[in-house]
Amino acid sequence: MSRISDTRLRTRDAAARLVVAAGRLPHELNVDLIYAEIRQGSRTTINDELKFWKDEQARNNALVAALPAPAANAMEAQMRMLLEQLDERDPRLAATSAKLARTRAEHEAAIRELQAVSTERDAARADAGAAHAAQARGLESLRAEHAEREAALRAQIDQATTRLEGVQKRVMLQTEEARDAQRRTEATLTKVQQRNEQLVGEVQRGSADAAEPRRLAERHEKQLASAIEETRELRL
Repeated sequence: MSRISDTRLRTRDAAARLVVAAGRLPHELNVDLIYAEIRQGSRTTINDELKFWKDEQARNNALVAALPAPAANAMEAQMRMLLEQLDERDPRLAATSAKLARTRAEHEAAIRELQAVSTERDAARADAGAAHAAQARGLESLRAEHAEREAALRAQIDQATTRLEGVQKRVMLQTEEARDAQRRTEATLTKVQQRNEQLVGEVQRGSADAAEPRRLAERHEKQLASAIEETRELRL
């Protein structure tokens, strides 16, 4: 392994140890802190590799945040254990580095799988959204059709109501006219009855006036008959 590659690897390992052991955040690390840990390489190489490492950490943290809590905690514990082994500078550093590389590969594979699941989930959501939109359009169409039919029915009801009101007005007018005619007829009948009663009274009074001459005539006839009878008796 060349010295440059070794510097890059040790830069990454030192950055990881500072985050785990010293409790520093990735954005707090700088070239001076890394150089104080590894004591080798150029500051330019360390700066470039540290920048790459920070970018990877930012992406990994964002993806790990999307993992279920148990999986994220287990992965974090495994990473801590591996970094502690590196910090002890065990002679098995190469094997540990390889194990770390495998762990990172598994981590990246899990992240890719998570991304695939997220993509499928987003696609399912998009399909569900499209179905919901289609359903909403269908419902809106039904509502518009219902509103149109309701408006037509209301128009028919309004027309029927207008016609009914017109018929009612005509019936009421005809009824009032019939009542007026009946009142006029009753008034005329009353006048006729009053006239008839007046005529009957006049006839009765005329009959009474005509009865007096008849009584006088009858009395004269009786007197004449009596005189004739007396004359006849005198002749005898």
